[in-house]
Amino acid sequence: MKFAIWMTLVMSLPLPASDNWPQFRGPGSTGVADDPALPDKWSATENVLWKVDVPGSGWSSPIVWGDKIFVTSVISSGSAEAPKKGLYMGGERKAPTDEHRYMLYAVDFKTGNILWEREAFHGVPGQRHLKNTYASETPVTDGERVYARFGNVGLYCYDMNGKLLWSHVAPQAATRFGWGTASSPALYQNRIYIVNDNDTHSYIEALDKKTGEQIWKVDRDEGTNWATPYVWEHDGKSEIVTPGTGRVRSYDLDGKLLWEFGGMSSIVIPTPFASHGLLYLTSGYVGDQIRPAYAIKPGAHGDITLAKGETENAGIAWYLPKDGPYNPSPIVYGDYYYTLLDFGFLTCHDARTGKEIYGKQRMSPEAGAFTASPWASNGKLFLLSEDGDTFVVAAGPDYKLLGKNSLDEMTMATPAIVRGSLVIRTASKLYRIGRK
Repeated sequence: MKFAIWMTLVMSLPLPASDNWPQFRGPGSTGVADDPALPDKWSATENVLWKVDVPGSGWSSPIVWGDKIFVTSVISSGSAEAPKKGLYMGGERKAPTDEHRYMLYAVDFKTGNILWEREAFHGVPGQRHLKNTYASETPVTDGERVYARFGNVGLYCYDMNGKLLWSHVAPQAATRFGWGTASSPALYQNRIYIVNDNDTHSYIEALDKKTGEQIWKVDRDEGTNWATPYVWEHDGKSEIVTPGTGRVRSYDLDGKLLWEFGGMSSIVIPTPFASHGLLYLTSGYVGDQIRPAYAIKPGAHGDITLAKGETENAGIAWYLPKDGPYNPSPIVYGDYYYTLLDFGFLTCHDARTGKEIYGKQRMSPEAGAFTASPWASNGKLFLLSEDGDTFVVAAGPDYKLLGKNSLDEMTMATPAIVRGSLVIRTASKLYRIGRK
């Protein structure tokens, strides 16, 4: 009896923070990292262990392995346009005419010193959205190699000391309205998975992580999307989930289609993730009437599209028609599914049933637009605005704003959280935030 009680207590404890943060939103792409050493308060000077200038521009997230932080950036040889905050219904730019350098930086975790930098590619880029960059894809690492993808250029594999091991060139492709790319690579076991949804020729491919050799490639009947694929493990199986405007599709590890459904918004950006035995998918383009959120059951097969009026079926556990965010990925923390909407509102639902716990809560009249995805630790949610303000909200069924931490510079990148520290990227800098 005592053992059973002890096991119940252990299983109810929050998951500890990882020693490494190898991909966007960390292990499992959940954004959850409970660690009592993490600070609750910071500013541009308070609890700053170090900060370093990052040349060029990019909204890729930092990743961390051991004593190295990896971050990508692209440097213009001409006069680069400053990033802009806010939501834009459009925003395409003329393609630049000057050469750009596509860079990968390794930064010392302890000191902030740049250990090495590598130019993956240089050339004249195509168009992009005024809020996008040419380095918006987050790299991924397995601790032996680091993989940096630059959408319309290619994937570059380096060892941990910066030696280029192989590269995989991407064919040039048009994107919707010239808005550019943002889908990050997914690393699983011995393969790298790339989804390249564009307006020329969309596909998903699997590459050997050691050699870069293509193992398989499957064409996709899709237009441009910006969502990162997610490898979902459940019941001893693994599948690759790929959100899309036309269809959400899931493939087995050999590229065979397992299930699919329609009903997303016309632009798809958030990254899927799993919790409580369910897979969470969403899209919420602000110009659409339908901005859905879905919870998918494991073991789905075939077409699981909801019929008109349905909110669940054999493959879908629950559905919300107008609760999807445009840019930030939602987060599950404890029993609750939280959605950060781009205009600065937070909602909360039961993660297992989709039942509303509380509706839209405006964080602050000062809150601007939000692009970075939320994270959670130590009973709190952290919501980082494009103004560089992180709003701290109590986790649980009752909404309560606890405070605000400001860095006073634009940011759209989701932080890395590792070993008692936050690694936050702003428009010009990389910060390591921790208790002094």
